[in-house]
Amino acid sequence: MARIEPCNENDHPTLVEIWERSVRTTHSFLTEKDIMDIRESLIPVYFKAVRLYVIYDKETIAGFIGLCDHNIEMLFVDSISIGKGLGSKLLDFAKSLGADSVDVNEQNSRAYRFYQTHGFRLVDRDEHDSDGRPFPILHLKL
Repeated sequence: MARIEPCNENDHPTLVEIWERSVRTTHSFLTEKDIMDIRESLIPVYFKAVRLYVIYDKETIAGFIGLCDHNIEMLFVDSISIGKGLGSKLLDFAKSLGADSVDVNEQNSRAYRFYQTHGFRLVDRDEHDSDGRPFPILHLKL
């Protein structure tokens, strides 16, 4: 049975590995340099900016979500666990805490469809991501 708990800093290296496996499966538009640059910033920058929660599949961390105020800043499920409903469980958990917005890479059509299925609608679009990379961002809201 899946359970969601607040993240412990000791879990950060595991989350980085989950993030990388997930991104390599779902973000084919990123270059190797993009992946490595973002990976280097995960723990010191991105993880520090959010409240992190992990989801366990049995006794193994299988994914995580990062929240800031009412925004879902990150949601990643390990590539070997995609399709088990863990992303939906994380999203429902975030909604129960008041989350009602999320940004998604335009090139990640799978994620966009996932959020649409859960009631999110497009409200705005930026040409570049928050770090200025040429990856359009879709702003979604419930």
